Amino acid sequence: MISINSGIVKKIISKRNAITFVEVELEGEITKAVNYDHISGEIKVGDKVYINETAKKLNLGTGGYDFILLNTRYHKLDLKGNGHIMKLRYTPVQINVLSVEEQDSPYHETFNNFKSLDGIPVIIGELHSMVAPASIVLKHLKTDIKIAYIMTDSASIPISFSNTVYYLKKEGIINETITIGHAFGGDYEAVNIYTALICAKEIIKADVIIVAMGPGIVGTGTKYGFTGIDQGYYIDAVNKLGGNPILIPRISFSDKRERHMGISHHTITVLEVCNSNCTLTFPVMEKNMMEIVNKQIQNNPVFKKFNKVFIDASITNDYLKNCRIKITTMGRDYSLEKEFFNACGAAAIYCNTLF
Repeated sequence: MISINSGIVKKIISKRNAITFVEVELEGEITKAVNYDHISGEIKVGDKVYINETAKKLNLGTGGYDFILLNTRYHKLDLKGNGHIMKLRYTPVQINVLSVEEQDSPYHETFNNFKSLDGIPVIIGELHSMVAPASIVLKHLKTDIKIAYIMTDSASIPISFSNTVYYLKKEGIINETITIGHAFGGDYEAVNIYTALICAKEIIKADVIIVAMGPGIVGTGTKYGFTGIDQGYYIDAVNKLGGNPILIPRISFSDKRERHMGISHHTITVLEVCNSNCTLTFPVMEKNMMEIVNKQIQNNPVFKKFNKVFIDASITNDYLKNCRIKITTMGRDYSLEKEFFNACGAAAIYCNTLF
């Protein structure tokens, strides 16, 4: 169930807030590893470390990295933080955070006094790769817009692992981040989606909220066995609090898996489990692709209860191609997944019409 090994740190590859990427010599070979500074402390060349290499041995998509569990240079490590809410509870690496809701938080009474989200638009996406295109298009359409990103705990737990979030924050595209559940490391910590939404509106004063998991969705090839199914719960939460949920449909014509062709079965399943309404933003596509998507919509009665809009989002590529990071989904860029990225752009364009 877990593979642990020990090695010597040979090189610091890069470092940014709360995370360091290193090279470790492991049984005569060099491997890349991630060190979360707030969990295993600062790391130096020459440190002997214990690493978790489970994902690499299973060939999972962690970018080829192992993860450092323990640095033997520290006989005692006391990385004190504020707050009394535990994340990663009852694991050997549980940490305490200051949650926005807790009694010691300066925002505690905000949650007791909350009334409504007052129709604030909330873009909900399945994949982490939807966050960049949606937020970039939003910022280009309205440069002074304030965007809050809520990262759920359905994939990566530390937000620091995301190169995308690091870039978007650095460029001022996303203004503030909130991590919920067991996810941690955001500008604000929240216990769940409800309080995170309240935080985004009442504390951050966001104009629009984006909700999506971090890198690394889990899927099993079964109808209900994927972590993105929680989008249905998030749509219901937004409606319950008086917001305006906008769902980005997952669309692809490059994915070799038939269940993801056109509108992904993941999106359809989310709509089936959702107990309330939302707006689905589809991009205008080439004729043959439009025919496939329209046939899916017409043949599945679940689409009847949802508001559907088709938007020319071809301008999305103009905004993405000037980015200083490579924008991809499942390793494919805009040229291979135009409809996927245009669906994200369509959500942003639709949002812009609400202001």
